[in-house]
Amino acid sequence: MAVIVALGAFLMTLAGGWTAQRVTDRRHLVLGLAGGLMLGVVGLDLLPEAMHAAGSEVFGVPLALLLFVGGFLVAHVVERLLAVRQAAHGAENGGGADGHGDSGGRVPQVGLTAAAAMVGHSVADGVALGAAFQVGGGMGVAVALAVITHDFADGFNTYTLTRLYGNARRKALMMLFADAAAPVVGAASTLLFTLPEEPLGAYLGFFGGALLYLAAAEILPEAHHKHPALSTLMCTVGGVAGIWLVVGLAD
Repeated sequence: MAVIVALGAFLMTLAGGWTAQRVTDRRHLVLGLAGGLMLGVVGLDLLPEAMHAAGSEVFGVPLALLLFVGGFLVAHVVERLLAVRQAAHGAENGGGADGHGDSGGRVPQVGLTAAAAMVGHSVADGVALGAAFQVGGGMGVAVALAVITHDFADGFNTYTLTRLYGNARRKALMMLFADAAAPVVGAASTLLFTLPEEPLGAYLGFFGGALLYLAAAEILPEAHHKHPALSTLMCTVGGVAGIWLVVGLAD
């Protein structure tokens, strides 16, 4: 049953990616919505779940929060190191004055890494789905609702992140299909084993911090850079509100 429900998540993820690529003439609105969706997923879904699952503390700080901050810092450090490397490479090859490529200084590998993290998160979604159905049908239906509905946001964000950093459309579609297949793989894996709750919570905390960095430091500033319009801001607020609605319905 969990695998069958995961097929619905597969289709919903593809629908999210298809929507992201079809509205390129309103790119600022797409990025504003993506930033809101990511902020909502982190603050209203990932972090509360991580706090619940990874309940232990390290020097008085909940492990999930510690890893959340660690994920934020790791994403920042990795992006800066890759940016410095790209700038040096551009200078060696006689690049422009700013030393940046066609993606406006963004490093394509960062986009691919972020999309790969989204794929890993979707695998965890599938594992959670399979585990919920092992607990009982009611729990399975509740988790299925949450997974299927927010996988639209996952597909939307996976495609948007990959393209935002200057990757080709072919790579963005490849990452989108990988993200769509991930819940099915995760759900099927629960037929063989069950992932302990605490490591899953730790992963969600770390991933949430990295995702928040991308939303706050990259996607939202880009959305408002050339189009500081009220409509862009409303898309961001609407994205957060949409995730809040999904979380509320799932509960």
